[in-house]
Amino acid sequence: MQLLKERILKDGVVKKGNVLKVDSFLNHQMDIDLLNEIGKEFKRLFADCNINKILTIEASGIGIACIVAQYFNVPVVFAKKTQSINIDGEVYSTKIESFTHKKVYDVIVSKKFLSEKDNVLIIDDFLANGCALEGLVDLVTSAGATIEGIGIVIEKGQQKGGDMIRGKGLRLESLAIIDGMNDETGEVIFR
Repeated sequence: MQLLKERILKDGVVKKGNVLKVDSFLNHQMDIDLLNEIGKEFKRLFADCNINKILTIEASGIGIACIVAQYFNVPVVFAKKTQSINIDGEVYSTKIESFTHKKVYDVIVSKKFLSEKDNVLIIDDFLANGCALEGLVDLVTSAGATIEGIGIVIEKGQQKGGDMIRGKGLRLESLAIIDGMNDETGEVIFR
């Protein structure tokens, strides 16, 4: 998606440790016009799918998933990283290691909101090592639901996540795939 790539080049910041900060427009402060274009693009890419639910993980994926959901006219469910007294009843649970936070989370989704009747589009902001996606795939599989596809805004192509997910036979569409970054020059190289 050319508009997204241009925005990454303009406002993205490359940090040491293979980190790309896009918090000025994607995952802290959100550019709603850009998110609308992202939503339209995911709708175009997955127009052939019978999607009735979108799944993401808190927190950065929620805003993106909500915009995408408007184009599919379906609800969004997000996997919570903490147990809450607001979640009653049974839950699906899995463990996810965060690349960004270097922490393992227990994530949950209420069984009320994910079932074998669901055809799910998984949406997230980043794909690096694939740990979050593996966890979300595990939750969908535990529910007996169908994964129609996975939509990622930015994939770090130089890391193993994309190849691992595609190797499982899952349909993965990334709007921008980065093959390299230089934290000294700030250069970003796209596939």
